[in-house]
Amino acid sequence: MYSDKTLLPKECLRLCALGTLALSEKPISYGDLANEVRHFMSHIMGPSLDMMGSSLQLLKLEGLVKEDTSSGGLSDAQLSLTDAGHKKFIELMQGNVRDTSGELSRLIMALKMRFLHLLDHDIRTEQIEILQDVCELDLERVLALRDEHANEAENFTSWLEMEVKRLEQKRDWLKSLSA
Repeated sequence: MYSDKTLLPKECLRLCALGTLALSEKPISYGDLANEVRHFMSHIMGPSLDMMGSSLQLLKLEGLVKEDTSSGGLSDAQLSLTDAGHKKFIELMQGNVRDTSGELSRLIMALKMRFLHLLDHDIRTEQIEILQDVCELDLERVLALRDEHANEAENFTSWLEMEVKRLEQKRDWLKSLSA
C-alpha cells in the first residue's frame, strides 16, 4: 500500500479473499474461494487481468490463511483465516478511498460495504465517516464544475445535474448508515 493507505488493485483482491473467509463460518476450498473472488470482482468492475493477476496462494505463503488437507489431497484443501489474516483484513478495510466515482474506488466501496459489519463498532463508524467525507468532496467538486460551466452545452450540464443527484443520494445514504 502507499503511505496514504490507498488500496491498490492487488490489495482489493486480498481484501475480497480475506473478507470472504472472514464471512464464512467454515473453511472454503481454494477453488471455491478463487471462484467467489473472481465472481465478485468481475461483477463490480468487469473482467480484469489486473484484478486476477495476484495468486491467492500468496495468502498462504504469507501466513494469512491456513490450509487443512486432512480431508484429502491439495485439490480438496480447505482454507481458513489465521489471526494474522484477520489483522490484515482489518488493516485493508481501513484503506483509503480517493473518490467514489472511479472503477477502483467503486470496488473498494463495494468491498467495504460487503464486509463493514465484520468490523468493531468504532472502526465501522470511522470508515463510514471517511466515506461520507470522500463523497462530500466529490459532491463539492462536481458542484463547482457545474457552476463553472452553467452556460455550456445542455448535454454537459444535464450530465452534471445527474452526477450531483447521484452524489447527493450517496451522501444521504451514507448518512443513514451512521444513524
